[in-house]
Order: sequence, then structure tokens, then C-alpha cells
Amino acid sequence: MTTLYGISNCDTVRKTRKWLETNGIACAFHDFRKEGLERAQVDRWCDALSIDTVLNKRGTTWRALPAEQRDSLDESGLRALLVEHPTLIKRPVLEHNDTIRVGFKAEEYAALFGVE
Repeated sequence: MTTLYGISNCDTVRKTRKWLETNGIACAFHDFRKEGLERAQVDRWCDALSIDTVLNKRGTTWRALPAEQRDSLDESGLRALLVEHPTLIKRPVLEHNDTIRVGFKAEEYAALFGVE
């Protein structure tokens, strides 16, 4: 089972969805801005990849947070913040069988799916 997580108006998510479609890879899409996320899911991603890989500190949502809030969060607080504000997650997140990927690089996806 392959699931792509992101937000529908994100350019990278759109590019990823187009790549998957072009290469004939069936994929469910979960818009986490509209559908939300469970803490267990965020924990699974952070445990597999690290909080630094999952958290997008370059985006407007992160920059909009008060500095004292950003600076005072431990990892558990950051994970809770990702559930509360899923746009803080780097996009897209791809789950394919037991593999989790963040971001999109065509060559990595080609290797993962056996596409030449």
C-alpha cells in the first residue's frame, strides 16, 4: 500500500503526484491540512526519520510562531505541534510498505518503485 501525505496546493506534492501517475503507481492521497493527522502517525515518521527530517523550519508556519514558543519546545512538544499544525511537516511524506520518505527526488522514487 502506498500513501502520499501532504497538502493539495503544495507545488512539490503536485509534482510528486504527477510523477506517480505518469509512472503508473497507484497511490492514496491524504491531505493532512483537511484530514488532519494522528499523533501515532507523526511519532512513526519522527521515530523512523528524526524530528529534524520531518519538521520544516523554513516555512511560513514555523516563522509565524513566537520565538519563545519555538525555542522552548522539546521533542515531545515539537511532535505535538506537528499534529496541531501539520503544515509544519516537510512535504510530501510517502509511505510505501515499510518505507517512509520525506520530500521528492525523482531518482529516489524511481529506485524505490523499480522504475527506470
